[in-house]
Amino acid sequence: MKLVTPPRVSPQAFDSAMQAFAGVVGKDWVMASDADRSAYADTYAPGPQEQWPASAAVAPASVEEVQAIVRLANEHKTPLWPVARGKNLGYGTAAPRMAGSVVLDLGRMNKILELDPTLAYCVVEPGVGFFDLYEAIQRDKLPLWLSVPGNAWGSVMGNTLEHGIGYTSYGLHARNVCGVEAVLPDGDVVRTGMGAMKNNPAWHLFPMGYGPTWDLAFSQSNFGVVTKMGLWLQPAPESSLELVFDIPEADDIGWVIDTIAPLKISGLIDQNVFIPSWLGKMVLKGQRKDFWDKPSAIPEWRVQELLKEHKLGYWQVALRLYGEEPVVKAKAEVVKAAMARNLKAAPVENWWRTGDPINAYETTMGVPSAVPLQMSDWIGGRGAHMGFSPVVPATGKAVLDQMKLSRKIIDSFDVDFYASFTIGGRFANNVNMLMFDRDQPQQIDTMKRLFNALIAETAKAGYGEYRTHLGWMDRVMDTFDFNDHAFRRFNEKVKDAIDPNGIIAPGKQGVWPSAYRDQAKEGRA
Repeated sequence: MKLVTPPRVSPQAFDSAMQAFAGVVGKDWVMASDADRSAYADTYAPGPQEQWPASAAVAPASVEEVQAIVRLANEHKTPLWPVARGKNLGYGTAAPRMAGSVVLDLGRMNKILELDPTLAYCVVEPGVGFFDLYEAIQRDKLPLWLSVPGNAWGSVMGNTLEHGIGYTSYGLHARNVCGVEAVLPDGDVVRTGMGAMKNNPAWHLFPMGYGPTWDLAFSQSNFGVVTKMGLWLQPAPESSLELVFDIPEADDIGWVIDTIAPLKISGLIDQNVFIPSWLGKMVLKGQRKDFWDKPSAIPEWRVQELLKEHKLGYWQVALRLYGEEPVVKAKAEVVKAAMARNLKAAPVENWWRTGDPINAYETTMGVPSAVPLQMSDWIGGRGAHMGFSPVVPATGKAVLDQMKLSRKIIDSFDVDFYASFTIGGRFANNVNMLMFDRDQPQQIDTMKRLFNALIAETAKAGYGEYRTHLGWMDRVMDTFDFNDHAFRRFNEKVKDAIDPNGIIAPGKQGVWPSAYRDQAKEGRA
């Protein structure tokens, strides 16, 4: 990938910045060749990877090196795009929002600094992956479980700061953050919460602290570079029971939500309940051509055939309960009775007790997996995916209305409808997975137009996405329009106050510093 320098930075000035960075991290950790730039490109890009090019990458190994790099970036007016491990697939991977930004690769900072089995928390650096943390827990036989996303080969911190969602009682990852350390845009270091006091042992235990609570101000933001993060973990339960319900019809999702959400809100169910549609199971059984070899969307008659052939419901609810066995049994009877009001078939029951082996793919038991990446092979060719993920109230009516709206739009583009819902209690997160072959220009064009239509029509219905691909960050921020976009204006005021040179991640989540606000419309998908 050819060099694209940051706006208003000449090649000579850029070379000077790279030499300065090398003086901090060593020349081997400043990566500025064409091959290096390609390595940090968006491998799932809906269109040419050159649309969001990095100029280089620099990889510090300590908070002190991060501080030095940030100060030099200010001096050389060279913007940085921080990534933890760069595995944010479907959302931009490691590519920057603004062309020419230097990727600040934090993957070398990969220490697990604390792992406390008594108070059930950890402290990690950005480069610690889910597999790293899981293996450390297993190695020391600690009574702790993780919460993992569907694809868990990325960073624990990175996923949490991007508002990732998992499938256990601790599945709202950002809610489990307690105490962060961040390098500010001027190179200063701040610790939030009780960590603002030197050597305070409650730093990662009490989530508010004294004064304003800033932990989550560093999530999905460009206000600083997080270098340490405390995260609460789930104590390993005595037992666990999985109840698997096959739900026959698409519209049944309405009563499913109205049944499960009250139990989740009451605390009887504490898991984040993930409900994939039938296609979420089919992508693990083969490629699309094995089941439907025409370019058009799979028609409903064929869907019904596939459901019968593979003994699938339209949806599957795999609901897991945790705790002491008598309590789990009592909860299970309440859940089964509630579901039986609309579903005759009894669930499949899968018990686990302390000492039993755990299946390698049990994300609801905190085991990291990369199996969901198989969905990228569904279309064939250089398969890729994007997710359109609005958040709606956890009521049957709201969910049904949103499902029908998304389906109508997706059907109009002749694309397979692949939906899922996660019930987090009072809200339902609706992920519509859009899969395409990056070697097919027509498919890419369809995906772009479809994504734009989904954003616009869903906003008209009153709903917005909770995260999105970097090419749509501005467009999604545009939909948060209360009081003439007061939220964006507030973020811009904070950004300009603490980062006058616009050094940290310009354009992230549609927040542009004044130094680069003229770039906001560039690089839009």
